[in-house]
Amino acid sequence: MSIHDEFEFIKQITPKHQLNSDVIVGIGDDAAIIRPYTGKDVIACTDTMVEEVHFSRITMSPFHIGYKALAANISDVAAMGGTPKFYLVSLVVPTSWSEEELVEIYKGMEELAQQYQMVLIGGDTVSTSGPLVVNVMVMGSILQDKSLKRSDALPGDLVFLTGTVGDSAAGLHILLNEKDSNEYLVKRHQLPTPQGQAGILLSNLGRVALNDISDGVASEAIEIAEASQVDIELDASLIPLSAEILTFGHEQAINWALYGGEDYELIGTISSEKWSELERVFAQDDIKITKIGKVIRGSGNVSLKSGDSVKQLKKQGYNHFKHGDHNEN
Repeated sequence: MSIHDEFEFIKQITPKHQLNSDVIVGIGDDAAIIRPYTGKDVIACTDTMVEEVHFSRITMSPFHIGYKALAANISDVAAMGGTPKFYLVSLVVPTSWSEEELVEIYKGMEELAQQYQMVLIGGDTVSTSGPLVVNVMVMGSILQDKSLKRSDALPGDLVFLTGTVGDSAAGLHILLNEKDSNEYLVKRHQLPTPQGQAGILLSNLGRVALNDISDGVASEAIEIAEASQVDIELDASLIPLSAEILTFGHEQAINWALYGGEDYELIGTISSEKWSELERVFAQDDIKITKIGKVIRGSGNVSLKSGDSVKQLKKQGYNHFKHGDHNEN
């Protein structure tokens, strides 16, 4: 790591504009000070990304790395129904990374942060002989008793998805293997869009079980089923797929949707009586929502119906930088 002047570096990564009046002391002091929210709960989450495990410089620029690291955390806040407010960043940086590249990581984060009026309030940077490590912590807020949890699914609920899924994994496949690029799929991998507004809308609809698509539809649905102690039945023909991903064939597209991850869409359950209201509210904000299955009595299993066959799904994560397939966690 080659930072010539620590104070000048901090000046370069400090946001140009203060977007949040709740910040009393921000980046540049020993610690940040924020004003507590009246009548709201605080949501806190953190995510760590390691070079050649979660990303590669072959497929991601420093800007993309920063953008995606923050997106993963915003998506976690969205899955709780909250609004992201502040973020802190810690970098463990190899000596091979330049100061200019580090600044680009922060620029990627700031690009996304501005869309949510978030403020960078602190962090740390140290050097290492190992790979780049990016840790981001996000703090957000939600009205008291409005937070959404995985454990709130009930038999009779409908299962839904926002957007389309599998696109990020397809984009990564293109970056690693294809000469001909597909701009849409590549962008979905490098610059994913967390569903912040969808999460906020869902928090106003009463009981909703919710999770974000970081590891794929299969793993996220199983997490809801296990936390709620119910079974979930999904229909492969209903899973929303983009026209671009379908150029690889339906079977491959479904595989990426189930196990690819990093789409940062939302999967959840809601009572069948609330479904029409959900469709109406989302249509007003032009947010795509699709019913993909149902919740039944059970003990934490998820099945997928495809034609005449039904199979049990397992938690699996995609190993991004090894050839071959999915490795069970």
